[in-house]
Amino acid sequence: MRKYFSILFIVALLAPNYSLGQSELWLQWKRDDSSKLMEWKFFQEESSMQGELDSVLNEVNNQGYISAFWQKESERNDSILYVLHVGQLYRLSEIRRGNVPDELILKKPIPDSGFIEWNHWTMDVLGDLENRGYPFARIRLDSLERKADQIFASIDLEEGPLITWDSVQILGNTKTKPQYVQNLVRIQPGEPFSQKEFESASEILDRSSYFGLSQSPELGFQTKNARPIFYLSDRNVNVIDGVIGLLPNENEPGKVLITGQLDLELYHLGGKGRDVAVHWQRMNQESQSLDISAKESFVFRSPLSFTVGFNLLKQDSTFLNRYFSLDFGYQLSRYSSIRFFTKRQASDLISTFAYREANELPDVADFRWNLYGIGIDMNHLDSPIYPRRGTRLKSEFAVGNKRIIQNTGIPESVYQNLDLNTPQVSAKIEIEKHIFLKKSWGMWLRGNSGFMRNENLLMNDLFRVGGLKTFRGFNENFFFARSYAYINMEQRLFFGGNSYLMVFSDLGFFENPFYEIRKDYPISFGAGINLDTGNGVFRFIYGLGKSNLQPLSFSYSRIHFGYLARF
Repeated sequence: MRKYFSILFIVALLAPNYSLGQSELWLQWKRDDSSKLMEWKFFQEESSMQGELDSVLNEVNNQGYISAFWQKESERNDSILYVLHVGQLYRLSEIRRGNVPDELILKKPIPDSGFIEWNHWTMDVLGDLENRGYPFARIRLDSLERKADQIFASIDLEEGPLITWDSVQILGNTKTKPQYVQNLVRIQPGEPFSQKEFESASEILDRSSYFGLSQSPELGFQTKNARPIFYLSDRNVNVIDGVIGLLPNENEPGKVLITGQLDLELYHLGGKGRDVAVHWQRMNQESQSLDISAKESFVFRSPLSFTVGFNLLKQDSTFLNRYFSLDFGYQLSRYSSIRFFTKRQASDLISTFAYREANELPDVADFRWNLYGIGIDMNHLDSPIYPRRGTRLKSEFAVGNKRIIQNTGIPESVYQNLDLNTPQVSAKIEIEKHIFLKKSWGMWLRGNSGFMRNENLLMNDLFRVGGLKTFRGFNENFFFARSYAYINMEQRLFFGGNSYLMVFSDLGFFENPFYEIRKDYPISFGAGINLDTGNGVFRFIYGLGKSNLQPLSFSYSRIHFGYLARF
């Protein structure tokens, strides 16, 4: 709400007259000194044409033609010709300080002369004042003196009343609580009003994955208070997602194994930014995983969010992994956030029969790993739900102490001369890019990599990659990797809001120190459809993959289909 006051002296000469009868008009204008002629320009509304004329007049005023004015020369049907009488060119030769306070001069030194310099200074000062609680500030030139074409003047500054924030008001079809919005946009009652904070708050709210702005926000001023009014509409962000996979049954050749995945995600419970998620997967006949998490935003009205999580992974009859995690997040800006986390991971062997006569530590063993880490999320996607353009970067780094637990089913000699307590580090980074080339053509690229290091690294330590959401054309969690890097590439042909046909290709590198061939360079490719039904998304993807452990064959093809319901 910037109050910009142009120089309003010699006002008697400024007498524009707009009496327009049509709603659609053609405009042409010229200067009376024949220095410029604008070609015919079409306007849908009279107000748009008047705005164009005002903009041109303001521009020549700033150049020093302070007595310039418009005159209508001719009008025929829907065509109007205006003449700009520029008048005499004046020079602002001296600008005296007037009543400008010292602290303002230190921040924004007053220019010595010049209309353009004066206008820039006025804009900067008014912008600074409206962000410090003075949105009704006014600046003008006073005590004018004219000598020929030179003007001398003093500055008259009126700050107006100090305006402070009132509580946030929420309107529209939303369950969101005002306190949540107040914490999210960081507008605190009693603090000085800031136009910059208000504009930033509007952008933050419109980028939320929970809701969006249903109409432009408003400001209400009353008794030296400013109340921001936001019109919100909740998004359909809650998810029930079921995916069925048809895979070759490795235990019974010639038969098909049905795998599955179920995702239940409930967001913004109670309108307070509370999230709950449950993810279940069955990768093969004897392997399953369960992931549960819950998030609380703005704990004790602080800027911190708190997430607690539990994960369980059963790998056939070999081992059982589970971890418990605590995560604290902080929003740095509307585009970036930082989090600090700690995890306790435990892994135990399910059966030790195969290792009862081992002479050295097996590839898998019982261990406990306590780790502490930091993560960064930089999100510049144009939509939190269905992005078409933008980039997102996520990364994390963790370090901690791993302790190997002696298992009575394994010979005690295996653990002799072995350092059972060693430091372990891990890191991951993911970069996602959406490119919107044409109305019906887009591309999606994602790069992902990670590494893990430890003196006594185990198979049940390693990263798990593979499947629909990581590296397609393979079973879920197919790859064990100490280090990995892969890129997903999709060409998308859109035929609706979020409906598209796509072809994809995935290229990767995986390193597993326990395999005979440590380095693997898998590839996969395929096609699919993503169909937006209004209340959900139907997905069908067919993929083929090749690696050291899987030949390129249609008998190893992967079919994934499912329906993601949003409500």
